[in-house]
Amino acid sequence: MTRAVLSLGSNLGDRLAHLRAAVELLRADAIVEVSGVYETPPWGDTEQPSYLNAVVIVEDGAATARDWLTRARACEAAGGRVRDPERRFGPRTLDVDVIAVWADGGEPVVDDDPELTLPHPRAHLRAFVLLPWHDVRPDAELPGHGPVGALLDTPGVAADLAGVTPRPEWSLESME
Repeated sequence: MTRAVLSLGSNLGDRLAHLRAAVELLRADAIVEVSGVYETPPWGDTEQPSYLNAVVIVEDGAATARDWLTRARACEAAGGRVRDPERRFGPRTLDVDVIAVWADGGEPVVDDDPELTLPHPRAHLRAFVLLPWHDVRPDAELPGHGPVGALLDTPGVAADLAGVTPRPEWSLESME
């Protein structure tokens, strides 16, 4: 059984609907936990609308790290994601990042492949990833970086936390 942490983000169109659609697509992949929704300022390219962000924990008996990337990209495609090579951190309908993956025995998957670097090379710097993850898994550890709770206290992340706004009025659970 592999387990993965996936970060969801959207800042174009119906942001909440894009996140909900991703959760529904991933539900077949055995979502274990879904964080709350957070509104955050854009990161890396500030000339764009605010984001909605969340984290999902997923498990699958047969998935590899590469399979999680394939599923993440399928969610993005279903959400109409168009990559602009001129704006790496630019606006998007849906962004699904593979943050970390653990193999069947619980050991973290570490990979320096440029297409899928694990753990995610900037996750330890991103309050919009760490806070929702910490909310669903307070004891979580980011491989190679330590406890997520401690990462939230690092100066750069702590400074960004002021801009991360919980949106408890919005849920990613099915509205059926």
